[in-house]
Amino acid sequence: MIENVLRVYRYARLRRPKRLGWEISDEKEIIEALGSLGIPVQDVVVRVDQYKDYFDRAGYSTRYPTYYPQSIAEKSLEHFVAQHLLQMNATDVYVDIASEGSPAPEIYQRLYGCRTYAQDLSYEPGLHGNRIGSDAASIPWPAGAASKMALHCSFEHFEGASDSGFIREAARVLCVGGKIVIVPLYLASRYAVATDLLASRANGVRFERDALVMAVRGWGNRHGRFYDAPHLASRVLGVTKELIFSILRIVNAKEVDGTVHARFALVGTRIESSGERNRQSSDRRAAR
Repeated sequence: MIENVLRVYRYARLRRPKRLGWEISDEKEIIEALGSLGIPVQDVVVRVDQYKDYFDRAGYSTRYPTYYPQSIAEKSLEHFVAQHLLQMNATDVYVDIASEGSPAPEIYQRLYGCRTYAQDLSYEPGLHGNRIGSDAASIPWPAGAASKMALHCSFEHFEGASDSGFIREAARVLCVGGKIVIVPLYLASRYAVATDLLASRANGVRFERDALVMAVRGWGNRHGRFYDAPHLASRVLGVTKELIFSILRIVNAKEVDGTVHARFALVGTRIESSGERNRQSSDRRAAR
């Protein structure tokens, strides 16, 4: 009863534009809007047999039975898609961003032999073993020290300007040729932020003035960002010239499980900056 009264009160005080519940967007509209800005979307097909093999080898059922048991198909598919797009190997240094309690770093290390680290704001500040406690936009890590990074159902929770801040930080932390995967990448026809008002208003979460706020009863999360094409371009794709991006549409995710909601993924590749090219050119001249 008290929760219902709080929801009604907080929704009444919430600024506009707003709505109760989710606003569903059409994938075709999203892709057309991206195309109008010259942003292509590439279709990818999940090999279900390969996913099932990965699921068994990772040991989700036996090693991690308490890890999101009601959503394990979604979580494991995110991990599978990320490792497939990253092409993990034993020479990699991988950082799992906003990792919290994810088994992905341990799974990737065990299956592919790479060195893995987990970063999260909730961890003890600093580097402790393979854990990095920090804001994702300010990682205590040397420049160019990581070759692969991924975010599994976490980028949408970055509040305020922390999404753009993280993209800049990823460009700093990744080595030239390194890659980052964000899956799912939440896209919509209209720029929006989802929230459970019992979580967000109690913690003073602020929403961008141009974002539709979707008040979702019982969702339990304080912030979930959905990008339209212009905001994706300005807040993510255009933040740095040191990362080039590809947007992928996962066309058959429902074949894995009917509960899976991942529809899009973002892949970024670190390229040389003009400063790095100039330094290399200077070094070659000095060596002659």
